[in-house]
Amino acid sequence: KKKLKITGRELLSVPMQVFGLDQLQVLEMSPERESCLRYRMELLPQEIGHLRNLTCLYVDSNNLKKIPAEIGTLSRLERLTLSNNSLSSLPAEMGALQRLHSLHLANNSLTELPAPLCQLRSLTFLDVSDNKIGSIPSSIRHLEKLETLLLLFNSLESLPEDVCLLRNLHTLWLGNNHLRSLPAAFGELVNLDWGYNYCSCNFEGNPLESPPPEVCSRGPEGIRVYFSSLRRI
Repeated sequence: KKKLKITGRELLSVPMQVFGLDQLQVLEMSPERESCLRYRMELLPQEIGHLRNLTCLYVDSNNLKKIPAEIGTLSRLERLTLSNNSLSSLPAEMGALQRLHSLHLANNSLTELPAPLCQLRSLTFLDVSDNKIGSIPSSIRHLEKLETLLLLFNSLESLPEDVCLLRNLHTLWLGNNHLRSLPAAFGELVNLDWGYNYCSCNFEGNPLESPPPEVCSRGPEGIRVYFSSLRRI
């Protein structure tokens, strides 16, 4: 089998027989999103490294407290979902997942954006919403292919200038942080959609009154329209 889904409200661990399925490509151990369930698995075994052909690993909505270093041996992994767990850190070995393009980490207990994530050059989607992240490392500039970055409900007080180097960003959600200012070069993120009906950049819930003049002078007209509407809320 190349795809396996393991379900059960009482799921506590991965059956060891799974790690003998060396041709497995997709492994899912998460409840259905609409079910609002949460499984009870606290540990992803180090034997996960035996599944060298995995391209997708879904383990969101469990109770994971730690990810083993062996995750870094899954060189073919393209999609990893770890949202809704109890993770406070990630192993440095995750930086070896150079085919990974989608990473979900929302609703954990991360206090910083782990440095290994900034080594994932193929990453196009990163969701670290609803954590306790207080700063973004300047090394984020290495994520040159990143198109979607979700950072809602964190503790950010500022953005580094290096965020403005992510020229492929189409969606940047920063709502419900503590942002008071924006980098002067923010307007150079020209692929963000500042349209009237849909805005791919979100600032609601921040003590941010207006962008610096440099933003409005470099960015599109939609930036001024957006911040004018924000002040009226």
